Parts: sequence; C-alpha cells; structure tokens
Amino acid sequence: MYKYIRDLWKNPQKNIKELFKERLIAWRREPVMINVDKPTRLDRARSLGYKAKQGYIIVRIKVNKSRRLRPLIKKGRRPKARRRKKIVGKSYQWIAEERAAKRFTNLEVLNSYYVAKDGFHKWYEVILVDPNHPVIKADPKINWICGKAHTGRVTRGLTSAAKKSRGLRKKGIGAEKIRPSLSANKGRAK
Repeated sequence: MYKYIRDLWKNPQKNIKELFKERLIAWRREPVMINVDKPTRLDRARSLGYKAKQGYIIVRIKVNKSRRLRPLIKKGRRPKARRRKKIVGKSYQWIAEERAAKRFTNLEVLNSYYVAKDGFHKWYEVILVDPNHPVIKADPKINWICGKAHTGRVTRGLTSAAKKSRGLRKKGIGAEKIRPSLSANKGRAK
C-alpha cells in the first residue's frame, strides 16, 4: 500500500494536483505551527519511524523561504561587492525541526519530511516523541530516545536532516574536516 502512496506523491495525477492547490490555500491561512492528527505523507512518516500509537505527535511547520541572501553592498570599492550568494549553514528542514523542539520542550524530534512549497513558504512535518510516556518506554524499537544522550538531539545536529546539512553523509576524501564538526577542526594542526 505504501508503495502506491509513494508513487502518487512522485507522479501526482490531475485531480490530486487540484486537491493540493486547495490544501496550500488553506495551509497559508493556518498558523506557522499546527498539530496534525494524521501524517499527510503516511508512507514517508512510517519509513522515518512514525507509529500510530500514544507518545507520537506530528506537527506541520511553515518556514519562510526568503531573507537568506547577504545584503547587496552599495558603497566602497570591494572585490566581493556584488556577492549575493546564499551563505547559510542550515537547511530549511533543520530550521523547522529546531522550531518544533523549541515549542515542544518536553518532546524529542525523531525525524521530519518535506510536504509542500510555494513561492514564499516551505512546509515540513516533524515527528516528535514523548520520551517520558510509558508506551514509548515499553517499546524496544523506540525506547533508545529515552536515554540522556538523546536529549536535545536536534539542537546538537543529530537528526537526519541536520546530519545531511552538516555534510556527514559523505566519508573519505574531501570530508576529512567535517568530523566531529567544522568548529572542532578549526584549530586542529595539519
């Protein structure tokens, strides 16, 4: 079943595109962060560890796509005067996860996935887990998140989106200075 849902998200039909336009119109009017009863992309949520049981919460977050360029330098003779490149160290998805963790302080971010975008915003759904819930503590597949080593994991860059943004998907030649982190390698002798 999840395979067919995934195929519909990859190649949407005409009637699904119209439904999606209606959804975007409604989502623009909603607040920036909203609790969702069921995941919009069930296949993606399940593959990232979501289960339809107590202790799991899904939040849809709207992130602005603008204001990530450096200001245009108008005066002075500088060699980099026309530079308008995006200078950021975080992806939009990581920012969405951090905002969810900041709002729901008693929950831990398990993972997140992309839902939609338009000209101004991107929407992500973040899967949050309650580490103090008895159902989560009893489940051997997810109770690892109850340990002290996983508190505040999104702010330390330990989620999947954060690891991708930090460049930790690559190993070997060309990736020597990204482990354990860029700031840890800054003062290291060559």
